[in-house]
This record gives sequence, structure tokens and C-alpha cells, in this order.
Amino acid sequence: MTAVSDVCVRPYEPRDRARVRHICFVTGYIGEPVEWQWRDAESFSTIFTGYYTDAEPESALVAEVDGEVRGYLLGCIDSSRAWNPATVVSRQIIRRGLAFRPGTARFVWRSVGDVIVDAAHRRLPPAAFSDPRWPAHLHIDLLRDARGRGVGAALVRRWLETLRRADVPGCYLETIAENTGAVAFFEAMGFEKRRKPIPAPGLRSPRGERHHLQLMVQSLQVGSGS
Repeated sequence: MTAVSDVCVRPYEPRDRARVRHICFVTGYIGEPVEWQWRDAESFSTIFTGYYTDAEPESALVAEVDGEVRGYLLGCIDSSRAWNPATVVSRQIIRRGLAFRPGTARFVWRSVGDVIVDAAHRRLPPAAFSDPRWPAHLHIDLLRDARGRGVGAALVRRWLETLRRADVPGCYLETIAENTGAVAFFEAMGFEKRRKPIPAPGLRSPRGERHHLQLMVQSLQVGSGS
């Protein structure tokens, strides 16, 4: 258990599942609520947290502030074992009728249009990142009142320590390139940008501008490469 002032970082427990899903949804757009462009909380939370809480819960961490979970880090030690993101999204679209549901249909069809345009310009993102130098990955979110208190750093340090003890050579993550605060935070935690940002299908700013995904990596063992 790791403490930062009145913050406690501890392993995820099944009782935390609902809280993690809630935090995921209310921080889903660059740390802010995502409801304005994806209104279905159930599908959104499943897409971004389902694998970690249901298939690899032993790699998840939560941060408590005054006894309440206010943030989490969801990890995966071997990304080749994680659920395929495209498959997860497709299943949610079919099961919950997201292509025809108010609050998600616009995003779904905009994503289809983006994929067609990006394919024509040969700028489609890869289906999934895979490199033996960085087999692990992480996904982290904090509520606003938990930020700026060292909580995110404590979560990331705890996760990286876990990977080092397991002799995992490296870790990667993807963040929104336009989220400069997040990029700066991960750089401060030892991650480096890898490849140029690529367009994220469907994702827009409130002004309608496209967002891009920035891949970042960190090698954890001497001689593991960069």
C-alpha cells in the first residue's frame, strides 16, 4: 500500500468495479465528461475498462482519497493477451444498438467516415500496437479533485515497480496528442514519444477538430532498447 499525504494506492478489488466504470465515463474526454459525444455509459466503460477489471484485475490499482476511490491505473502485463479493441467496440455497437442510439450514433457513423477517408489517404492507425520491447501497457484516470496531489505519479510508479519485479522489459501507453498536460506528465514519469501522432477515428474536440493518438513508451531494463 502506497500513501501520498491522505491518499492510499492499493490493489483493485471486485467491489471497486462500479466506481472504476463511473470514473472512466466522467473523465472519458481528456479528463472531463465524455457524455457530450458518447452518451451510453455502459458501453463506454466496458470498452475502456472491461478487460482490466474482468480479465486481468490483478494488474489494476486504485487510489483512495479520504476512503473513496478517486482514480485508477488499469494495467496489462502482456498486451498480446488483451481483448482486441476493435472486437470489443464492434460487439458493443451490435449488442447495444449504438449505431442507431441517440448519443452514440453520430460518433459511430463519423468514425466509419473517418476510417474511409483515412484509408484513402493511407493514414489508418494500426489495429493494435505490438512490440516485444514494450509488452505491457497502462490506462490511467483521475477525478479532478485527485489531480495535482501526486496521485497519478504514485499509481504509475507502483505499476512500473510491479513490471520491473516481473522482469517485463517495457511499457507503452496511448494518449490524446492534443492533451499536452497528459503528455508532459507521462514524459515526467519517464515515457518517450514513439512515432508521429495518428488520427483517432470519430474523436473530435468541442469545436469539431480531429484528435490524434500519441504512442509513448518506456524501457524498464538495461539493454531493452528504445
